[in-house]
Amino acid sequence: MLFYRAALPLSRSTLTYVAGVIRRHRRQIGSCWRKCNPGRQALLVLAYLRKGETFAELAAGFGISTATAWRYAGETVALLAARAPRLRGALREARKHAYVVLDGTLIPIDRVAADRPFYSGKHRRHGMNLQVIASPGGEILWVSGALPGAVHDLTAARIWGILRELAAAGLITLADKGYIGAGDPVRVPYRGRGKPASQKEANRAHARLRAPGERANAQLKSWAILRKLRCCPWRAGQLAKAIHILQTRENRG
Repeated sequence: MLFYRAALPLSRSTLTYVAGVIRRHRRQIGSCWRKCNPGRQALLVLAYLRKGETFAELAAGFGISTATAWRYAGETVALLAARAPRLRGALREARKHAYVVLDGTLIPIDRVAADRPFYSGKHRRHGMNLQVIASPGGEILWVSGALPGAVHDLTAARIWGILRELAAAGLITLADKGYIGAGDPVRVPYRGRGKPASQKEANRAHARLRAPGERANAQLKSWAILRKLRCCPWRAGQLAKAIHILQTRENRG
């Protein structure tokens, strides 16, 4: 087997933060000596999430067993995901923005054609549906848990209670045509052909305002682990919540 050095496009402060989370957890549970110190475990998990390395590859590079690499990653992802904001708290913080953007994204998974509940007709592939609320500038404010890809965005928003909480918070929300029928305060484009000029202009303005917010999904998928899940599809939500925490740290420098 060959070994080589590789760069990880993340800041030192993010590594320090994750190592601190692990260190405090070990102290809390009274963990004794481990093969990797908190810094090395943090680096392993960041490589797993950012580059999508397999556990076998990580184990070889860090000189540990595949089972240990899997255990380190699962432990750290759970710790990070637990720090993700709750929906109500995230919307309370979002009141400083003029509006928020609600959008659904599909996390591709490795499934066969027989697994129909996971098949998204919109995207024509198998995956898990995640709902993302973003600021006008594309900052991730909140990420939902995972639902099968066959679930429609509007249905997913209702399942997670997003529409109810948005209405309670009084936040103006921009969304795409997948949320038609959501009601106030969700604003969606006009649909149908032969629209008058005023509606066409309103749709263009709506698209201009919503487009920067859609960068939140691109930020999530800049972490290679979410480009195609090889693990249990139900872990998509936990992984996305952990990445939300890490991406926020990166954005803030």
